[in-house]
Amino acid sequence: MMLKGKTALITGSTSGIGLGYAKVLAAEGANIIINGFGDADAIEAERKGLEGLSGARALYSGADLTNVNAIEEMMAMAAEAFGGVDILINNAGVQHVAPVEEFPVDKWNLIIALNLNAAFHTIRLVLPYMKERKWGRIIQTASAHSLTASPFKAAYVTAKHGLAGLTKTVALETATFGITANCISPGYVWTPLVENQIPDTMKARNMTREQVMNDVLLAGQPTKQFVTVEQIAATALFLCGEAASNITGANISVDGGWTAQ
Repeated sequence: MMLKGKTALITGSTSGIGLGYAKVLAAEGANIIINGFGDADAIEAERKGLEGLSGARALYSGADLTNVNAIEEMMAMAAEAFGGVDILINNAGVQHVAPVEEFPVDKWNLIIALNLNAAFHTIRLVLPYMKERKWGRIIQTASAHSLTASPFKAAYVTAKHGLAGLTKTVALETATFGITANCISPGYVWTPLVENQIPDTMKARNMTREQVMNDVLLAGQPTKQFVTVEQIAATALFLCGEAASNITGANISVDGGWTAQ
């Protein structure tokens, strides 16, 4: 198994893309730390399921990533349990849709804190271990919105552009340490995050649900297909392998051709 003996921490991984990452890395033998919110019984079932994939350990952290102290405690837990984190995937995110002049300040602050600030804190805390080990993989779930913009998503677009810039900087600083840092930038993936923003988009654009699906969500993807969680997870697994050891500072679009236009 490719990742036996490695430890992966994935934020926002109790469902959706994050859980997809956890499953594919666990199947390759990695110890896993999942993080996020949700029903406790459902999370425990997923945690046990991850252990069953290869026999490696899986732990759960309910850390609130908008709280720096909670992030530090989560990283300390990882260090105590496994020595440190070899693979860090910053996947936690939240979205809100509104015109700039009506954008709630608390929503702006939340989106920047969770989508961008949290990634800075997890990265700064894993780098000493990765540098010591001369190996590490840092992967951000960015977005097509790290490369282009859409109306009514000021905070999200700002956070994702910032995440792409942070990733490039980390890639340059760690280039001689056997560490890579890359973004995966999906287009629209059918996850709860996408589904939950449909009502706000309906209101903001005065559209029906079907119009939002076809004329907004998939309008920019030439393939006219949602990206799948499995495709994103497979991209992350590739980035963890030796074949990707010279891919760093990259922003890999998995967006059905959206940003090619």
